Amino acid sequence: MLTRRQFLTRSLQGASLLSVGTVVPEFLVNTALAAEAGKDNILVVLEMAGGNDGLNTVIPHADDVYHKMRPTLRYTKDQVVKVDDSIGLHPSLRGLGGLLEKGQLAIVQGVGYPNPDRSHFESMDIWQSGEVGRKLSGTGWLARGVDNLKDGKGGIPAMQVGPEKLPLALQGASGGVLSFNNKHQYRLNLAGTEEGRVPARKKLLDDLARLEPGDKGGLQQFVQRRQLQTYSHLEKLEEILREGANNNEFEFIDGQFQRGFGLNSRLQLVARLITKGFGTRIFYVALDGFDTHSGQMEEHKKLLGLLDTAVTNFFNLLAPGGHDKRTVLMTFSEFGRRVGENGSKGTDHGSGSSLFVAGPAVKAGLVGKHPSLNDLDAGDLKFHTDFRRVYATLLDQWLGCDSKAVLGGEFEAMELLNGKA
Repeated sequence: MLTRRQFLTRSLQGASLLSVGTVVPEFLVNTALAAEAGKDNILVVLEMAGGNDGLNTVIPHADDVYHKMRPTLRYTKDQVVKVDDSIGLHPSLRGLGGLLEKGQLAIVQGVGYPNPDRSHFESMDIWQSGEVGRKLSGTGWLARGVDNLKDGKGGIPAMQVGPEKLPLALQGASGGVLSFNNKHQYRLNLAGTEEGRVPARKKLLDDLARLEPGDKGGLQQFVQRRQLQTYSHLEKLEEILREGANNNEFEFIDGQFQRGFGLNSRLQLVARLITKGFGTRIFYVALDGFDTHSGQMEEHKKLLGLLDTAVTNFFNLLAPGGHDKRTVLMTFSEFGRRVGENGSKGTDHGSGSSLFVAGPAVKAGLVGKHPSLNDLDAGDLKFHTDFRRVYATLLDQWLGCDSKAVLGGEFEAMELLNGKA
């Protein structure tokens, strides 16, 4: 006897709704009901891959040790975007400085974890799994959050947007996670030509509408409802992609992203999905290149400029409809850099760093004290904020998840969100 899932999968395969390789994606059979779009809180996670130099992102410009340890990479108080009399942001982060002035940027200082690992792979796995000091489970903290969402009705509750493979942070969910990149095709495939697709779409909807309702709550009714909702979800996705491509925000040809699909374009697509009421609650994007062992000044300036432009534009796109108020964006990187610059005018792998949490819902300003440059750990900044406290706060207070169930332990909440502890 077929299980409910087997029956639904076979039925959806027969409907020819989507062309994504040879299997029906798990997110198509995750739930029977779509979330009410435009109401739920949304979390966007932005990975700064390679180990961002937190010391030249959130800069202790009044500290003489900083200037001594970084003779060619330092920034003066006249160059930084001022936060207060001792701390400033990198000069390329003027857009984030504007968010700070509007009360929409939290700057979390001294973030890390016990016994830090300076390997890119090991440290990134720790950040993405949310697991420290034990054998990793092979699942990601966001994936476990998807399973734990109190309002997990959406057909696609979590989505990674970009050319990379699905990150560990989104691996291990029972369903509802889509990796949206230029290595896979995501498009409706009801007929070979556009002329043929239009009547085929109408016929499919008519055929589904004429199905006998069957027993209340039975499999036939479940399949009928799910087919209609899946079709609607994917048609909306195709429409949003076409609209973005027509507006020259990115190139999307024959079901694939083309050149120009950088961070700014990715976040523009995320903004479109949010404003169009697509229903996804967790988005994941990445910006690579932060492993600045040599010639750091110009490369770091360029990368932070890309970040600044993309994040600023993102919230500007969300603001007119008030969608910015239900969206929080969090940055992270696998580790920071050493305090002293090296002989190649760069910096080597370190530990403690900083991260941003942005959006109208955040409690703006500096969170925690900047780590002391007079009390280092073998040349590294000492961390004083476990990154899992940030995760726990966003899970509990923003996504409505049980952080203890997701992270496997209890972590003290932080003052990151307005009106929250």
